[in-house]
Amino acid sequence: MKKSADILILHASELVTLDGYSDKPAVKSDMRNLGIIRDGAVAIENGRIIDVGKSSSLAEKYSAETVINADKKIVLPGFIDAHTHLLFLGSREEELTYKLEGMSYLEILQRGGGILKTVRETRSASIQELVKAGIERLDNMLVHGVTTVEGKSGYGLDVENEIKMLEAYKILNEKHVVDVIPTLLAAHAIPPEYKDNPDEYVDLIIDEIIPKVAERKLARFNDVFVEKGVFTIEHGRRILLRGKEYGLVPKIHADEINYLGGAELAGEVGAISADHLARASDKGLKILADKGVIGVLLPTAPMVLMDYSYPNARKMINMGVPIAIASDFNPNCWVENIQVPMFMATYFLKMTPAEVITAVTINAAHAIGLSHEVGSISVGKKADIVILDVPSHYWINYKFGTNLVDTVIKNGKIVVEKGKLKNREIRS
Repeated sequence: MKKSADILILHASELVTLDGYSDKPAVKSDMRNLGIIRDGAVAIENGRIIDVGKSSSLAEKYSAETVINADKKIVLPGFIDAHTHLLFLGSREEELTYKLEGMSYLEILQRGGGILKTVRETRSASIQELVKAGIERLDNMLVHGVTTVEGKSGYGLDVENEIKMLEAYKILNEKHVVDVIPTLLAAHAIPPEYKDNPDEYVDLIIDEIIPKVAERKLARFNDVFVEKGVFTIEHGRRILLRGKEYGLVPKIHADEINYLGGAELAGEVGAISADHLARASDKGLKILADKGVIGVLLPTAPMVLMDYSYPNARKMINMGVPIAIASDFNPNCWVENIQVPMFMATYFLKMTPAEVITAVTINAAHAIGLSHEVGSISVGKKADIVILDVPSHYWINYKFGTNLVDTVIKNGKIVVEKGKLKNREIRS
């Protein structure tokens, strides 16, 4: 007698499992080892993956209420966007023209634009307005295959508004099917009221914001934008170590626009990830490789900055740095389609389709501490699965400019079908 399942996926031309990397991220040549099963099948019950194998085997073992024929399609773990600034209000479309006229990101910031403009608009927003904006953005991300998102605060830059942002993330995570993992980024910019005394703002983060966020359990991670004219290495060290005292895992915006030694600091404080890394030193990269710190690369960031200094992914992979790819969604980089940075990772960072897939699935899961729950198609993990309407993984980034997603399964439920949202605000 056949066992019952809720969903049975059969006849995938390639079932990309990425099984075997839950304990440690994939590095070097393992980033190309996708664990592919041809004519593959997956059985799903109660929101979890209960079996993985050949279609002939699973078709004999299971009957299911819903059977999906994935013939001529590939089946992968749901994509994970491990670095976003998801919640904010307002927009900054006029800054595109400023950049085209030669103004730098830091010059725009110094004139009260950039992050500081978004801070003013986000401070004036209600929690309900932030949640509404977040739902719309998550809907678009989900349609493009993202099932888990890391989301940062950082547009409040005071006690009240940083907490407001993180409270909005909590509500958003309860409302929307996409899992949202919150990160405190109070150290995103120096707020105007502290522009002449940044050390005093650092003290506020250390003495008030971190303890209050930790007490309310509003964040899992603590991030710092270490950059010239923003936060120094010493600021970053103090903030990240203070967060660790309160159970917040360190992350760091490292060596994006200028080299300051952010990668080295990530290794020193035991960060789970170092993000950007466009100007990281070889010494810093070796530290990341030795300590297994995930290098989260954001190829859309230098593009929108019109800087065009892309991180050297090939060097990093050869050195053994575990690499993830993320969108850096924010009001300066309004990309809700994870397939855009995936495409750029191939054509600008020289990563193979297989490496890119690894970077937005299991390695991205490691970057947010969820590798035992998501990131691979493995028995026991959440049934977060995306089906792409292409016949092999080699089509990733070969066919571009259109959404490749046919079906998305989140927590064992079909939430995107034929490239369209099936229901809104589904929660298992």
